[in-house]
Amino acid sequence: MTVRVGVIGAGWIGKEHIRRLTETITGARVTAVTDIDAARAAEAAAPVGARVLPDGAAVIAADDVDAVLVTSWGPTHAEHVLNAIAAGKPVFCEKPLATTAEDCLKIIEAETAHGRRLVQVGFMRRYDAGYRQMKQVIDSGRIGEPLIVHCAHRNPTVPESYTSAMAALDTAVHEVDVLRWLLDDEIVSAQVVTPRSTSKRFEHLKDPQIMLFETAKGVRIDLEVFVNCQYGYDIQCEAVGEEGLVRLPDPASVAVRGAGQQTTTVLTDWVGRFVDAFDTEFREWIANLAAGDEPTGPSAWDGYAATVITAATVEALESGRVVATDLKPRPTLYGGTA
Repeated sequence: MTVRVGVIGAGWIGKEHIRRLTETITGARVTAVTDIDAARAAEAAAPVGARVLPDGAAVIAADDVDAVLVTSWGPTHAEHVLNAIAAGKPVFCEKPLATTAEDCLKIIEAETAHGRRLVQVGFMRRYDAGYRQMKQVIDSGRIGEPLIVHCAHRNPTVPESYTSAMAALDTAVHEVDVLRWLLDDEIVSAQVVTPRSTSKRFEHLKDPQIMLFETAKGVRIDLEVFVNCQYGYDIQCEAVGEEGLVRLPDPASVAVRGAGQQTTTVLTDWVGRFVDAFDTEFREWIANLAAGDEPTGPSAWDGYAATVITAATVEALESGRVVATDLKPRPTLYGGTA
């Protein structure tokens, strides 16, 4: 079965996923594209022979669309996801699922009423080989019960439009999701400590930030977010357990010796670091749909949790307090008891 995909949003990430579905993933075909900029939609659609439709509603309703990919502006996500659920069509939504907890809950309520999962959220780190190896080690019990997790998320630079709140909402959100998954545990509180700021930042920005999380089982997480580190794109994660530790490997890179030094390359952007994870994410999503199965990746509940936890982290930054996340009870559709 070829899964016919309609794409809502033809910006950079939308075009990249269209390329991925066309050139890298088997079993998928992009049949319809829309964007607020019609010329941009036409530019994305032409190389793959897709139709250009006037809006998201038209894409979702199209007879030649089996599944929907939402890569539009974040505040529009909830509308498109809700329309896809109403149409009974699987929908892959790049993060955020929605920009407010209220809209996330509307999606959860709609999907629960539908009775089976249709929604997958684009948290690609769960598909990274290194993180998957860490998950296997933790789940096997080889390091005992996890006690502490140390993380870092570093970017070389960010544009002037990047705000202090975006350190949580756009950057740390990936750690929030992958750590909940790695630990099979929920984050119950957030705190933010701001050390001396780097002189390399724009004046309005608090950078770096140290985010401190506590889980329901008492695991303590510290996350350094440093988005003007200058030297490269550097993702670190180490889980310390009762009997050992497991550390995320750095991307493979050759070691070069010369002039009395040994050097290795540090990546400079997230695209190169996680390109394989993106490919695996879409490969598994399409395979599930082709088999008639529900999506198995990050769910609407995971999207809701990420939105709530990152909002609490922003509140912690602005207030200087430890902020409880206060997540609603998890519905049974997502493995809960509510």
